[in-house]
Amino acid sequence: MSAREQHQVAPDAGLSKQRVVVEAVRLADRDGVDGLSMRRLAGELGAGAMTLYRYVASKDELLDAMIDIVFEEIELPPEEADWQSAMRQEALSTRQVLARHPWAIGLMESRTTPGPANLRHREAVTACLRRAGFSVLTATHANWLLNSYVYGHALQEASLPFDTADELADMTEGVYLPQLPPDEFPYLNESAAALVAAGYDPSEEFAFGLDLVLAALEPLRASA
Repeated sequence: MSAREQHQVAPDAGLSKQRVVVEAVRLADRDGVDGLSMRRLAGELGAGAMTLYRYVASKDELLDAMIDIVFEEIELPPEEADWQSAMRQEALSTRQVLARHPWAIGLMESRTTPGPANLRHREAVTACLRRAGFSVLTATHANWLLNSYVYGHALQEASLPFDTADELADMTEGVYLPQLPPDEFPYLNESAAALVAAGYDPSEEFAFGLDLVLAALEPLRASA
């Protein structure tokens, strides 16, 4: 084989569908999914753009595989736990995974050709609710409500301009409070000052709201 021929095949050395998809997830984690293209992905892998089509036939197939990796990282609801504990664990895991992959939030429910991890996850969630006594219809209601809460909270968290309680306190005192004259915004001013004094941590809101959602679903299960 000539040196030129070796150079032509080298970019494909070591490639696999798994490596292509993992690299795509890494890029999306770093830069978001909107700028992800087959050409850019190929450049990161040191391959030609057309080479990638040996492993994924289209951008949609790539996105399906990327979302499947995200679902693979989410803990399934444990079978041995009661339904509320099981769904709480699944929801907390989903939130943690989406914090690592915020680009995936808007894509989790959009895939029309879901991969095996996606399907296993949906089967496990449905099985948990049905075994707990939810009917097919009420289990569907519960799943929609839980997904809406988890995805919505994850989206809100991804857009916040702070990550910790200390950062929130600094922003409140340095940015928000100066914009809240007490005579014009008495309740907002009062709330901001009180939350800073209490060391309010917004990361605790997820568990607070999740417990309310789960408690509200219990009568629906009981009446099924």
